[in-house]
Amino acid sequence: MKKILDLFKSFFNLVEIGILLMILANIWVFAVTNGRTYTKISKIPPRQTALVLGTSPKMRSGVSNPYFTARMDAAALLYHHGKIKKIIVSGEKSKGYDEPAAMKDYLIYQEGVPENIIIQDPKGFKTQASIKNCLEVYHQKDVIVVSQGFHNLRALFYARNSGMNALGFDAQDVLANKSFYRNQSREFLARVVAVIYYIFNIEQKV
Repeated sequence: MKKILDLFKSFFNLVEIGILLMILANIWVFAVTNGRTYTKISKIPPRQTALVLGTSPKMRSGVSNPYFTARMDAAALLYHHGKIKKIIVSGEKSKGYDEPAAMKDYLIYQEGVPENIIIQDPKGFKTQASIKNCLEVYHQKDVIVVSQGFHNLRALFYARNSGMNALGFDAQDVLANKSFYRNQSREFLARVVAVIYYIFNIEQKV
């Protein structure tokens, strides 16, 4: 019986250590990105390029995805206020599905952004890939990353570790949406993964 109790004690000790390490990983991400995200257009310094991180333009129900439209609104706001000169729309492109094309079309036809300043990155399957492509494929180092605030922190963590001079502009979050808490929980774990990948110099596979 004592051996069983010792096993349970060891198990719960490991769980406690694991939770503590996950919390510390998130604190690290918050610490190194502190002061690099903005919510007010008047406060954010200008950069050459905005990197807009992709998400599905529509939800499973078929209605417009509010996360998508909020990111497009934020990117357009940067352009119309003269904060950026180019926009990279980075997301997933696969058979019958094209996030960058949807982002480009929305910016042109709904937001009045000129077509010639928009660059499509169809290989932004993951946040880390979008950051890497921005630097290595499109040779943009001084950028403003556009996404919701909870996502921007991880993106800026990747950008910082790649030697980029990146800022984040937080698109409006969707607090009333049922997916809010799910996204927050998923992002908590995603930041842990980002820290692990950084420590062990792992590149995410698409």
